[in-house]
Amino acid sequence: MVQNQICLNCGLVFQSPRMTTAELDVFYQQEYRQLYQGSEGPNPKDLAVQHGRAESLINFAQGNLAKVSHHLDIGCSAGLLLAAFAKAYGCRSVGVEPGDAYREFAKGEGFTVYPALETIQENGRERFDLISLAHVLEHIASPVQYLAALRRDWLTADGYLLVEVPNLYCHDSFEVAHLVAYSPHSLTQTLQAAGFEVIGFKQHGQPRSQVLPLYLTALAHPGLNASIHQLKPERWVAAKRRYGLIHRRLLSRLMPRRVWLPADASVNTGL
Repeated sequence: MVQNQICLNCGLVFQSPRMTTAELDVFYQQEYRQLYQGSEGPNPKDLAVQHGRAESLINFAQGNLAKVSHHLDIGCSAGLLLAAFAKAYGCRSVGVEPGDAYREFAKGEGFTVYPALETIQENGRERFDLISLAHVLEHIASPVQYLAALRRDWLTADGYLLVEVPNLYCHDSFEVAHLVAYSPHSLTQTLQAAGFEVIGFKQHGQPRSQVLPLYLTALAHPGLNASIHQLKPERWVAAKRRYGLIHRRLLSRLMPRRVWLPADASVNTGL
């Protein structure tokens, strides 16, 4: 049974107890895809969702970024976001994907994909002007330290970080693989604590809903005042989550066809 706690100092919601680092490594390499997708490799439903997610992220990026030259997608899955950025910006897109079957699928599409960041280091340190983490940060045990390391070691000085996570106040969020559950406030605070300044933020439901704010998407770049970030606690977290889930259930019952998009709606996007 998954149990989550709320930090009384900042309001961050996190899984406790949770798997150790070694257990997590085995889980993502051998069990994660089978548990969530029912197969080791990409299936049509999963690819449809990834198509829709990639289109949504590209639309958000193009509203904020004029140019991308060297893109790293961490947790690139089947490589659809790599393909979308390469097509939209003409950039070189590189991926990191721990799952063997998904990594091989993306490589089969012509992309360079590594099993871990450390593997990129072994092939020579690169820096990127865009790093994306789409539905990855909620799987990271120490997000502030992880993001700070990306800023310090992998991002160019004028680069950008693109992050998307489930919204604690609308998405189910509490899953065995989700070590942290983010609200709009806690995602912003996490990025700031890691030395980033948020320059774009969106609550939305794509590709699953046109009505519900299921996801949070943020664009950030290294901040000038990273060292003086002051924590601003969030209050009434549990109450806001209860309200959000009640609102979701109510809308789902009253107008299910307007609230929920068909699973294959993103297939015909032309990506």
